[in-house]
Amino acid sequence: MSKPSLLRRILSGIWNTITRIRMALANLLFLLMLAVIYFVYFGGSPEPLPEKAALLLNPMGSIVDQKSPVDPLQALLGEASPAEHEVLLRDVIEAIEIAGEDDSINSLVMELDYLMYAGISRSQEIVAALESFRASGKPIVAVGDFFTQDQYLLASYADELISHPMGGVALEGFSVYHNYYAEALDKLSVSMHVFRAGQHKSAVEPLIRKDMSRGEKDVALEWLDDLWGNYTDTVERNRQLDSGAVNAYVNGFAAAMTSGDGDSAKVALEAGLVDQLMTRSQANDYLADMVGARNEDGVYEAIPFERYLSRKRPLQLPLDNQPRVAVITAQGNMLPGEQPPGTIGADSLSRLLRTTAAKPGVEAIVLRINTPGGSMFASEIIRQQILEVRADGTPVVVSMGAVAASGGYYIAAAADEIFATANTITGSIGVFAAFPTLENLLQRGGIYTDGVGTTSMAGSLRLDRPLNPQLAASLDAGVMHAYQLFLQVVADGRNLALDVVAAAAEGRVWSATDALEIGLVDQLGGLDSAIEAAAGRAGLDHYDIEYAEQPLSPGELILQQFAERMGSLGIVPQADTVAVLAGLAGPLLDAADLLSGLQDPRHIFMRCLTCAGASF
Repeated sequence: MSKPSLLRRILSGIWNTITRIRMALANLLFLLMLAVIYFVYFGGSPEPLPEKAALLLNPMGSIVDQKSPVDPLQALLGEASPAEHEVLLRDVIEAIEIAGEDDSINSLVMELDYLMYAGISRSQEIVAALESFRASGKPIVAVGDFFTQDQYLLASYADELISHPMGGVALEGFSVYHNYYAEALDKLSVSMHVFRAGQHKSAVEPLIRKDMSRGEKDVALEWLDDLWGNYTDTVERNRQLDSGAVNAYVNGFAAAMTSGDGDSAKVALEAGLVDQLMTRSQANDYLADMVGARNEDGVYEAIPFERYLSRKRPLQLPLDNQPRVAVITAQGNMLPGEQPPGTIGADSLSRLLRTTAAKPGVEAIVLRINTPGGSMFASEIIRQQILEVRADGTPVVVSMGAVAASGGYYIAAAADEIFATANTITGSIGVFAAFPTLENLLQRGGIYTDGVGTTSMAGSLRLDRPLNPQLAASLDAGVMHAYQLFLQVVADGRNLALDVVAAAAEGRVWSATDALEIGLVDQLGGLDSAIEAAAGRAGLDHYDIEYAEQPLSPGELILQQFAERMGSLGIVPQADTVAVLAGLAGPLLDAADLLSGLQDPRHIFMRCLTCAGASF
């Protein structure tokens, strides 16, 4: 037998080396996963909870209705920034409720320095639990180095509010600002084609303008004023301040800083926004005296709420045929097909609605909606599924979160009843179509497109060709038809006259109080109110609550458990450099996210960009 050639031996050696490396990496990954499983499920017996302690409310990252998928690499390497961490709203509420009835918990301390976003709507839903906790006779104290506007709303509910002497309270008001890409797209020779129905349908303005239109500014400022009024009224009531005190603080902040010694903490103290200024050691001594206990490190005894909940939450046994109300969350951009949690997929959400309604014992469904909308096709698939669930005898009640607009309102209109929080924004009943073509950009590089087709429409959807006038006319007609369908869906679902819906439509965004007045929602209330209403519609006096979610694969479940355990241990990953770079790239990332989110087989969308980009 002849000896293999030199080239063949070299290639064979390279291939064998690659195979060995691949097998070694696979084995290492397998061992790592075993270590993760051991850490998550068998990582030693938990330490006993102290007999006397404060509940520490220290949420890190964002408080959300539904968690996004855990990134495997970040979960294993711990490279996520605090801003990327997520905490479930219901976990915060449940921990406070359980602690209020726990004799070993004698107080509640809010440390909100790592809270990046909760929003006024979710904060208000936490309030009921805080007020119940206070009613048990236990004090609530908020302590922080520096309070952001979002953090301060929650902190204002404390009996005592403590800031660091070099801290302060950063209040600025609510706003809506966007990047506008028309000039950039023009310089890049990208042609943006937009068709819309609804006078105030502003979702496409960033693609076709350099600034916000006057009409959109007027509409946005109207509902922003409503929300800001709710914020200031809440803070002034909690802090026992005169009406208008918060606006006076914000508008006079620069004058107070420049006329004094530039001490922001002192300005906040004199304005009555905080009660005391203490260093960290002073605050620790104060809290230790209040709690009446210290840990072995001399720090006041407190149990982080995630760790507390993991130990105290009742064991979730299979509910079998017990009567119950199922809660399903629809959060994020609305897209066709299957989508992970944190994004609303037409197929995945429809299947979850269908399978949940079919479970023995599920007598009613509450659909928690938090979305600015998205694909019209996806919205219609979900709406039809809601109607089918109702036709089979299962009541469906909608609970609106911070935002339930455009496509979010389209699916809400199919429910038996709609609840909105006092700070929900909704409406945006309008439709648009948008997509780019790149013929001018390619021509700048010397690339041209030419050819033949069998019909006048052949090749019309190519991005490298100018927009076909016949296609443009078709899209324009399709958008107008979709808008009329939207109006009819709302009129039928809400039992309103078509002209009443038309007057409330035109893409206009409404605050919850205005939406209630014009009939777009039925009641103001949070998730608990919606659950009670759903139970009432099903004739239930005694019932359990089930939070129905998409089933996770074993790997996804392990990663989720791992991430939650890391959070309950209070581990704060550090990735400041990455966070800074992400912030600098924000406009580009926002533009890419906007364009990538425009997915619909007919290129027709129901989405409220103003709602998604609002700062509140």
